[in-house]
Amino acid sequence: MKIITRFRYWLYYCIVLVFLIVTGCDDSADKPDENGIQPPVDTTKQDTFPALGHDGPYSPDSIYYGRESYVEYHAGNLPIILSAPHGGWKVPDEIPDRTYGTTVTDANTYQLTKVLMDSITARFGAKPHVILSQLKRIKLDPNRDSVEAAQDDKYALRAWQEYHHYIENAKKQISSNFGSGLFLDMHGHGENPDGYYDLRIWLGYLIRGSELDQNDEVLNTVSYKNKSSIRALADSSSYTFIDLLRGKTSIGTLLDSLGYACVPSTKDTGPAGSRYFNGGYNTVRHGSRDGGSISAIQIEAPKPGIRENQATWSKFSSALTTAVEEYYQLHLNRSLKR
Repeated sequence: MKIITRFRYWLYYCIVLVFLIVTGCDDSADKPDENGIQPPVDTTKQDTFPALGHDGPYSPDSIYYGRESYVEYHAGNLPIILSAPHGGWKVPDEIPDRTYGTTVTDANTYQLTKVLMDSITARFGAKPHVILSQLKRIKLDPNRDSVEAAQDDKYALRAWQEYHHYIENAKKQISSNFGSGLFLDMHGHGENPDGYYDLRIWLGYLIRGSELDQNDEVLNTVSYKNKSSIRALADSSSYTFIDLLRGKTSIGTLLDSLGYACVPSTKDTGPAGSRYFNGGYNTVRHGSRDGGSISAIQIEAPKPGIRENQATWSKFSSALTTAVEEYYQLHLNRSLKR
């Protein structure tokens, strides 16, 4: 009798357990509809993004990362911003490949920019603001408007927004603490389509190559100054616009004196009809052409002699630090040293 009773209890327990498992796993959302069609399983990763700036306030000498560390921000305390939008390497599956626009990586610009950051920090005893993309350009192009940059992907768009949020924060801090500053957008150029490799550095001020090929008298006007990305710097400098652009006090001429040929400079006033990049979205948005106190220069460096390896990164970074120091002193009449 005891055996039968125990069996009944055991049977009852099993029935209740099965019932709980079945009802617990029952999800009406996964049931076929009235026509017997099974709904598709939603595998989309549902993310809600916090407001931009949620990780602030940003303290000098601290590093901040955007979602999934796709964007890296080194907060600084100098009136200098460095940006490297095309040196990333990450290719996450959650972001589809971009289907149009340029997708070529500017090799080693991430590493070069970090070495330049260290060089500036060591020289001046303070740190520049540095914003870097860790995403490969096939996934995101921070140097384009949001439509072309992210191409309708929410994760790429979020990284784009973070990239420019960090730059805007740096600009705001510099304007508040120093009144004005410099934004250097770091890039790399390769062989021309015809196979010729121009080993000069191309400096972009939003003045087209064909315009640079004109003489000084044509270029040294308010019109060209106002369309340039260094408009604010030209307004504050005691030197003429042409001096800042390609004269004796220009970044190009200062770098040339340190062994790095540049276009434009006193020696190479223009590209002479050859391939040349005069600046992109970042130079427009974060420079002073349309107002503001931050002047921008796009730096397009060849790989040979500059982007090749640690030795060339270090040598070039030291030279660029020297050129930036003198350029800043000449045109803002202030020292970067703390």
